[in-house]
Amino acid sequence: MKVQIPYGKEYVGLDVGIPHEVIAPNQVRAGDESEIIDAALRNPVGTGSLEDFVKSSDRILVLVNDATRPTPTAKVLLRMRDILKSHKDVRFLVATGAHRGPTEEEFLYIFGEMYDEFRDRIFVHDARRDEDMEYLGVSSNGTEMYLNRMVNESRNVIVIGSVEPHYFAGYTGGRKAFLPGVASYRTIEMNHKHALSDAAQPLAIRGNPVAEDMDDAMEVLRDLNIFSIQTVLTADHGLYAMVAGDLFRSFDIAVEKANEVFCAQCSRKGNIVLTAAPYPMDIDLYQSQKALENGKLALEEGGIIILVSKCRQGVGDDAFLNLLCSANTCEEVMCKIDEGYKLGYHKAAKMAQIGVYAEMWAVSELDDATVRKAKLQPCMDIQGTFDRAVAKIREQRKQPYAVILPQGSLTVPLLR
Repeated sequence: MKVQIPYGKEYVGLDVGIPHEVIAPNQVRAGDESEIIDAALRNPVGTGSLEDFVKSSDRILVLVNDATRPTPTAKVLLRMRDILKSHKDVRFLVATGAHRGPTEEEFLYIFGEMYDEFRDRIFVHDARRDEDMEYLGVSSNGTEMYLNRMVNESRNVIVIGSVEPHYFAGYTGGRKAFLPGVASYRTIEMNHKHALSDAAQPLAIRGNPVAEDMDDAMEVLRDLNIFSIQTVLTADHGLYAMVAGDLFRSFDIAVEKANEVFCAQCSRKGNIVLTAAPYPMDIDLYQSQKALENGKLALEEGGIIILVSKCRQGVGDDAFLNLLCSANTCEEVMCKIDEGYKLGYHKAAKMAQIGVYAEMWAVSELDDATVRKAKLQPCMDIQGTFDRAVAKIREQRKQPYAVILPQGSLTVPLLR
């Protein structure tokens, strides 16, 4: 039996040949995209119609995700085109968080055929531009909340997001567009430090300090007029559901739909786990780490986890890599994090925790030296790497059992 493993925009057939199970997002039926979008916009939850929202707003800010998420922003905007064109003051802000701004190709990916039409109204959030930020107060967990002042200046905000499980924030989408989406670098750094908490887990919202910061930011922004559009995708990025209206009600409903897609039953842990970061989540090692984190949930202690990701644009944020390569072992990495936290260290901490627990291997386009700095063992090809892992487990006098996550960034294994 061959399992199709995504690598960039292509697939590689993996011949498994040992007892195994494939854990993937559940097969749900994607409907007609235009019908799903139109139905959601016609039937918002907890608010009036989009048309009324636009007509009653002096100025409008549309928050959209950057290209690291497969949100069907362009398709949603296309269905809203006439409504948005009818308004005299509509601006767009790409909620990059602490990521870099989009390339020209990524702008086209985000906005589609509407890019040329609205390009002079598109702005990109830069978390490092302190002069663009406005102080909102301190969260219940002590995070100083600075957000892009365009949000409060506009007062009327349309949010377009996508909801799926997130390895330390619980879920993406909803309030995450504001914090960390348009927050200052310092605010994001303080928020992401909470990812070191054991309570910062996939699917966790209540009691999760990362998620609590996001809720606190929205409490401060409660006077904003927000029209939320939350999408839920299938594993192959088809549109499964969309909910529009009130920010929190649309998010809660989208979470339920996301669980139907991304939470997959797993019968037992494997001593070999192969987890892939599919396009576009394979953009760099920083983003691909999410596939490792989900894969860990299905991994036996002392086993081997294999990350498959092109890492098309390299490492990403260098902070976590600099920390990983400053220590000889994963145990030393954890000690250094205790001495002082910087943004990106949560990635290093999560990777180091896995490195203490098991072996980490990687198939990517990164050079071997960079992979080793990240405390991963560099590997050449998917099939050869998997076969070598099987041989190593057998050398340990164990019966190999593999858990394979072809969509590792999107799959949360739930042990029965």
